[in-house]
Amino acid sequence: MLFDSTLRKELARSFGVTLVVILTIVLTILLIQTLGQAAGGSIAPQDVLLLMGYVALGHLPTMLSLSLFIAIVACLSRMYRESEMTIWFASGIGLARFIKPVLRMAWPVLLVILVLELLVWPWGNRNSTQLRERYEKRSDLSRVAPGQFQTSRDGSRVFFIDRDSQDGRIGRNVFILSDAGDSESVTTSHRGQIELQDSEGMQERFLVLDQGQRNELNRKTGERSLSRFEQYRVLADAQVARSADELPPKARASHELLQQPTPRNLGELTWRLGMIFGAINLVLLAIGLSASNPRRASNWNLMFALLGFVVYYNLINLSQTWVAGSRMGMAQALLAVHGVAAVLALGLIALRDQGNRLCLPGRKRQGASA
Repeated sequence: MLFDSTLRKELARSFGVTLVVILTIVLTILLIQTLGQAAGGSIAPQDVLLLMGYVALGHLPTMLSLSLFIAIVACLSRMYRESEMTIWFASGIGLARFIKPVLRMAWPVLLVILVLELLVWPWGNRNSTQLRERYEKRSDLSRVAPGQFQTSRDGSRVFFIDRDSQDGRIGRNVFILSDAGDSESVTTSHRGQIELQDSEGMQERFLVLDQGQRNELNRKTGERSLSRFEQYRVLADAQVARSADELPPKARASHELLQQPTPRNLGELTWRLGMIFGAINLVLLAIGLSASNPRRASNWNLMFALLGFVVYYNLINLSQTWVAGSRMGMAQALLAVHGVAAVLALGLIALRDQGNRLCLPGRKRQGASA
């Protein structure tokens, strides 16, 4: 049918343009934030693009929902302003008739949002968490760049190396200044190497120095001691290996959240399902919120629609807090937020449709003759 095909093509074009604009803005912001984190030492510089990709995948469902929402509101608002909607209404096509072609255009996007929320979202969060933890838990020697002084994670040691190997575990001409409160020591060595050892679920890192000397000062007594060694082995770091159960809820698969229905896990699952139901309801809300007066040049309905999107999105986040705090069950939260939104969307469409029918010339004449 001409009506369906024309509307779907125009909505698809509007959605594509809107998505490109939103993606450009969001990716630029994410790139600036990720580069700032890399400059601050929170993430590895070589992982900037990879981490930004994971974060972008996490925000992609929201961007798709917003792009679809704006595209529908903008497209139908233009049809109101240019009196195309009046022609369709006069032809006997009500506003409720727009639901079918809009959903036919939107269902691939809604399917992508479902896959992203249930599968890609936890996968991306898990990988980004592992990237951050791997960088935070790297050995003290691997933190040092050749020719630069670097402080250890706990601030008790200062390292300097002349050059190192490609894997970051072997250093040459190592200098270590250690502060243990009452004593201060300076250790130099021609060669240093990091060795890993697993012990009772704990991964220990040992720093092994070859052919060096250690100069120690006791601050209380003022005594100094100098010792030379062929090999010196010291515990550099000890970290407990993170198990799968210790992952945050946002980094766990959806079926794992169901298998362990704790309040936090159910809250995360409520948010994921809420984003899916929210995308569907936003499509219906966009149809009702797109109505505008063609005699007005302003486009306030788009601003009100965006305000409605922000409120709805905040309610989705709030429902997650309700469930995670055991204030409400998952089914109750989904029904309270998305059930009310669906009724409101359908009611708004029915109200607009009824008003448009009453404004038709044929309806007015029938009412006058009666």
